Amino acid sequence: MAQDNRVYVTGHQKPDTDCIVAAIGYSFYKRSQGIDAVACRLGRVNLECKYLLKRFHFKKPHLLETARVRMDEIDLDDPVSISEDTSILETVRKMEETGRESFGVTDDDGVLIGWISKSDIAKLALGDTHDNQEMIRDTPTEYFAKSVKGSVIYDDPERRLNGMIGILTRNYEKKLIDCDARGRIIISGNEKHAMLELIRQGSGMLVLLPSAEVDEEVLALAREYHCPIVRSGCGAMNTSRYLYLAPPVKSIMRRDVVCFNTHEIADDVGKKLSSSRFRSYPVVDSEKHLIGYVTRYHMMNYHNKRMILVDHNQFQQSVNGIVDAPVLEVIDHHRVADFSTRSPVNFRNEIVGATSTIIATIFRENMVPFTRELAGLLLGGILSETVNLQTPTTTPRDIETANILAAIADLRLDEFAKELFSLDTEVREKMVNEMISHDMIFRDIAGLRTVFGRVNVSDIETYRQDSLDIRPRILEYCASTNMDLCVLAFVSALENGCILFCAGDKAKWVLEAFPDKEGEENSFQEGIVSRTSQIIPRVTEVIEKYML
Repeated sequence: MAQDNRVYVTGHQKPDTDCIVAAIGYSFYKRSQGIDAVACRLGRVNLECKYLLKRFHFKKPHLLETARVRMDEIDLDDPVSISEDTSILETVRKMEETGRESFGVTDDDGVLIGWISKSDIAKLALGDTHDNQEMIRDTPTEYFAKSVKGSVIYDDPERRLNGMIGILTRNYEKKLIDCDARGRIIISGNEKHAMLELIRQGSGMLVLLPSAEVDEEVLALAREYHCPIVRSGCGAMNTSRYLYLAPPVKSIMRRDVVCFNTHEIADDVGKKLSSSRFRSYPVVDSEKHLIGYVTRYHMMNYHNKRMILVDHNQFQQSVNGIVDAPVLEVIDHHRVADFSTRSPVNFRNEIVGATSTIIATIFRENMVPFTRELAGLLLGGILSETVNLQTPTTTPRDIETANILAAIADLRLDEFAKELFSLDTEVREKMVNEMISHDMIFRDIAGLRTVFGRVNVSDIETYRQDSLDIRPRILEYCASTNMDLCVLAFVSALENGCILFCAGDKAKWVLEAFPDKEGEENSFQEGIVSRTSQIIPRVTEVIEKYML
């Protein structure tokens, strides 16, 4: 696969609705500018977002596991291969045709089973011929015929080869008498009497030069002595050379192959290649199918994924490997934290209630038209993040943008909000511990490990009645994650408030920040709908009072 030049637009880990919608919306905008942008997510999509995607006909974004490039994402050499039954000579010729110095050897299913290189063949060609006798002895007769561009005149299943090769093209009587032909492959001329004599001496195979004629008497004797006969299409010298290259590559290939997997990170592979002496290595998938070949050239010319971050600017909240990737842009509405890059970036951070508001603004500033579906999706992102335009972070621009998007999408704002925030019927059927762990914000407050979760619901009272089921699971989650304090808010946009469940040694401090009404547990907290601007600051204030 050739490395793409895409730009990956992604939100933060454990994505919420605004995060997913912003990624989809901004990738749509970038494509309108001629940039190959793809929306990504860093985790599973919540039920609210799934509803919006289905409602407005958008696919779930691509799950991005890392910003670093894997081996199946870079430009590799084509997976040209040979079978183990390919002759050594055919392999040499294929190397000349393709310009390659090595090949993977694969089975019928494309699985890598061996490796053959020019250096392996050079060792054979330059080595002592006695070392190759076993290989020659076991090579089928048709391989010899094919290697010398000839044909099999007679083959015999009971042939007796010892793996040695001799040449006797000038067939004088004394030479024939002195010839040690037994078990050898003998390259002979065209004299009939020489053929007969060599067969009687027990020659393992006759390889005749192109002009030789074979009559019935010679064939009969060959059958009697189990001596195959091959007619060559080459001269004596080339015939002798090519016979040594007739065996299949399985006789000399390396079976313990050093290879890389498609899921390996290119940076890691590059480090290994820099300390190796070979020019090319095979790349295989998890089932060892050959995918291509990697060289140092590839390692010098790849780049990590080009990234655009939306709805976050902290690398600890972003995709794995982000510090090694080129970040092109950031679009966010949160505080700026530990953000730094190697090169300048376009950074847009605005004081609004939702990143989707910024994305919609960018469309309008550049006069890029919305589709009705995209307008509806962005509206859903704004309403979700601002809890129906009720959080303290909601700005006039959020409200203005929401009304414009509702008009474009042909939606009544109040009816769509009621539709969006009445989706918790399916949520109630899910395991509570899954609800707890999905959308969490981790904070270190005065050395106290705290976590804040949020679940959007329509009917608060239902969850107050479920308190006996919810509380034990929050306690279990708090213990399993080694947290000092866990806070879970069930937020209702329709009722403009929330209820809070908490666990941990410091749980009573949450009750100080958000006290219950007398004689009541998990009291409704009217007007409290935002974690980041309401719940976390008030809990932080109480913690710091006691810890500092």
